[in-house]
Amino acid sequence: MAEVLHTRKELAAAREAMAGPVGVVMTMGALHAGHEALLRAARERAGHVIVTIFVNPLQFGPNEDFDRYPRTLDSDLEICRRAGVDMVFAPSVTEMYPEGRPTVRLDPGPLGEDLEGLSRPGFFHGVLTVVMKLLQLTRPDLAFFGEKDYQQLTLVRRMVRDLDVPAEIVGVPTVREPDGLAMSSRNRYLSAEERQTALSLSAALRAGAAAAERGEDAGAVLAAAHRAFDAPDARLDYLVLTDTELEPGPVSGPARLLIAAWVGATRLIDNTAIHLAPRP
Repeated sequence: MAEVLHTRKELAAAREAMAGPVGVVMTMGALHAGHEALLRAARERAGHVIVTIFVNPLQFGPNEDFDRYPRTLDSDLEICRRAGVDMVFAPSVTEMYPEGRPTVRLDPGPLGEDLEGLSRPGFFHGVLTVVMKLLQLTRPDLAFFGEKDYQQLTLVRRMVRDLDVPAEIVGVPTVREPDGLAMSSRNRYLSAEERQTALSLSAALRAGAAAAERGEDAGAVLAAAHRAFDAPDARLDYLVLTDTELEPGPVSGPARLLIAAWVGATRLIDNTAIHLAPRP
């Protein structure tokens, strides 16, 4: 039975009693099969698993979906219990930010202002600030993050490395619906028609990956992905090819293909790993 805690004091006491490797999975709730994959990965590698459930206001812009973001604590706790989670930390906003929104926030650097950061100014300042706070409060040996939010994963890894945080950051592969749509808590916003339109994101990634497997160069990979994004009812935000650290794309070797698009009023992201053949 997962212990549910709501205050820092309760968390500190419970964490003190944990011996052996501790893993943490940080979430905003609305848990789905993608989160369950994170919980399984944590359970396999850690002696104790902590899940945090907190809808972080710092990472929502003024016109974003903070107020309507799904909050499903009862069903989230059931998923955690089934997964063998030891502890769930579900604080209030006041508990996390007792003096109001913090005036000191982590600067994600240049990468944090690109891609998601360019479309959502200040987003990664809020993400890294809450991740650092939760790392400090839970003191894990391992922290598990999904590869679907690849830029977030990359920035958290850089933060931990640059600031000497004693935790290993573990990436867990994206979990997809049978038709290829990446699992996301925001998928529940989509109508039936929008749900079909949303498949254009994963279709673009598959087309780009297939072009790479045929030995085509970076330009041809991007062109194939753009052709496959055949969605008049969706608005493409970005479709880019980078290296694995999200720096300008390589001419050969491991790479990452990333996409973001608006489907109706819902903004979705996805990405995939590819490998570019050596240039002749």
